[in-house]
Amino acid sequence: MKEELLRGLSEEQIAKVKACSSPEEVLKLAKEEGIELSEDQLEAVSGGACTKDPIQCPACGSTEYNKRARAFAHRVYGYYLTCKSCGHQWEVGV
Repeated sequence: MKEELLRGLSEEQIAKVKACSSPEEVLKLAKEEGIELSEDQLEAVSGGACTKDPIQCPACGSTEYNKRARAFAHRVYGYYLTCKSCGHQWEVGV
């Protein structure tokens, strides 16, 4: 995990995060520790930043969009996307 994503955590929490072997473990740890994750942290942990194929707008085909996490209890279930070209809104799952 990128160091800037660990900013704001205690040294003990950073060590625990680094000891996790999966994104699910990191999310579970965050919930147990009462750590509020930013959208960037949630995206990094959930793997949202590692999409192989670009996501295209179903309305116009653009790959430019704004993304907002759809989460509950520190777990990302998907994303709300808004196309920057045409304004179409849709959801994608994790």
